[in-house]
Amino acid sequence: MLRDEIITVFGGSGFVGRHVVRALAKAGYRVRVATRRPHLAQDLRVMGVVGQVQLVQANLRVAASVERALDGASGVVNLVGVLNESGRQTFSRLHAVGTATIAQAAAGMGIERMVQISAIGASADSASRYARTKAEGEAAVLAAMPDATILRPSIVFGTEDSFFNRFAAMARFVPALPLFGGGKTRFQPVFAGDVGKAVLAAFERSDTRGQTYELGGPGVYTFEELMRFILDEIDRPRFLLPLPWAIGKVIATVSELVGALPLMPVLITRDQLVQLQSDNVVADDAKGLADLGIAGETVEAIVPGYLERYRRYGQFHERQA
Repeated sequence: MLRDEIITVFGGSGFVGRHVVRALAKAGYRVRVATRRPHLAQDLRVMGVVGQVQLVQANLRVAASVERALDGASGVVNLVGVLNESGRQTFSRLHAVGTATIAQAAAGMGIERMVQISAIGASADSASRYARTKAEGEAAVLAAMPDATILRPSIVFGTEDSFFNRFAAMARFVPALPLFGGGKTRFQPVFAGDVGKAVLAAFERSDTRGQTYELGGPGVYTFEELMRFILDEIDRPRFLLPLPWAIGKVIATVSELVGALPLMPVLITRDQLVQLQSDNVVADDAKGLADLGIAGETVEAIVPGYLERYRRYGQFHERQA
């Protein structure tokens, strides 16, 4: 049965956003997806019954479009963000200024509930511009809406993720995978579906108001362990090459220059390299998935199902001895 509440989801057409839209729609909420290109997100409509999921055009640089997307809503979720800067899509414009635009508009329109998707490592003191602007976004949200809920995921995995897919795809064409800093950095990957559940819990539970949660899955892995896991799943033996941070900076610089060319992917940026120098795990004193009543899916249970396409013969590949 559909509820009367409308929740506007900014960035709902993205990888994580689709899981958030699905979780809210399944719970009966009316979902309004605010996106720059609604014509590319028509598949979201089938995540609910007819008319339950609406699409609306919105651009964070145009305040009027943000207000139009929020009109009549009782809650708002902001997932807008980028991993790499490109043109006008900068960390500052999206993570800080754009987030402030949403929060201030929501507060001015009397909306009481907001969920902000940030990231583990967000800090005003971070050497990473990504992490600093995520922290600026958090501050802007809490200044406008003190009862907002902040969710900070570790790296997020799922069928369309940009971590496991990126390195699995790379392994098809290169003889070695890089271990920046020796591959000792620790990660606590969280399933995109669990992030969706966390957003739903933030709206369903009153004890989440004004709280910050760090979202990490059941397992903690080093970067090297994740690379070995990927190679084992796609059955492509590759050499793992430890690289000092200084060499990594050179590679990241070249990667950014190459990535500026048409149709050329960016392997890693200098800012991402800075992020790699700090563990990306849930802090010991932080609230997490368990505090939201979510057990969390494991990497081992989900990732193999979509990495099989990177095997030599896909799902029909016979593992080598």
